[in-house]
Amino acid sequence: MDAQFWNALGLGLAFCASPGALNAEALRRGLVRGFSSALLVEVGSLIGDATWAVIGLSGAAYLAKYRLASVALAGLGSVFLFWLAFSALRDAWRGTRPPPRPESHHGDFATGVLISLTNPYSVAFWMGLGGAVSVIGSGRPLVAQYAAFLEAFMLGGVLWCLIASVMIGWGRQVVTPPVFRLINGLCGTVLAYTGVRLVVRMVL
Repeated sequence: MDAQFWNALGLGLAFCASPGALNAEALRRGLVRGFSSALLVEVGSLIGDATWAVIGLSGAAYLAKYRLASVALAGLGSVFLFWLAFSALRDAWRGTRPPPRPESHHGDFATGVLISLTNPYSVAFWMGLGGAVSVIGSGRPLVAQYAAFLEAFMLGGVLWCLIASVMIGWGRQVVTPPVFRLINGLCGTVLAYTGVRLVVRMVL
């Protein structure tokens, strides 16, 4: 394993662990339904991350430079984030933990996918990273460098999914109703703030 592998692994962990809408929603849902719910949200986000990675590393990300595509993506993402923020703040206002609903696990996975796919910052991230990979890579062909980098990056993402889900699943056993209410309020604020940032990006 060369330095590029460890660089990509660490970058994948850092990218997925960064505070934001995805981890806020995984925390909120995981505290309601446990480990599996948080894991599905996190794993769902990897689908979006992998999609943007392939687009960015293949050179097709130039499409995102077009104003119409950027506005549409930001608009869809902001609407979805505002809806999630409303749900979180509503639960915080009620102050009670809603009962688990096992049938909603499919929604957990879809939520992770949608948050990730509608994040326009992922486009910029992979556009910028695409050129860097060829610079920091070894003497292998460019396609092989990209494939190896993406493999290690996604492995870092998977590790974060497991770490975060275990922590949330354990925390669910000790979180009291007042703390749960506070977490919902904080998560709702993070989701709403991210949605506002997307709106600002859309209009500027």
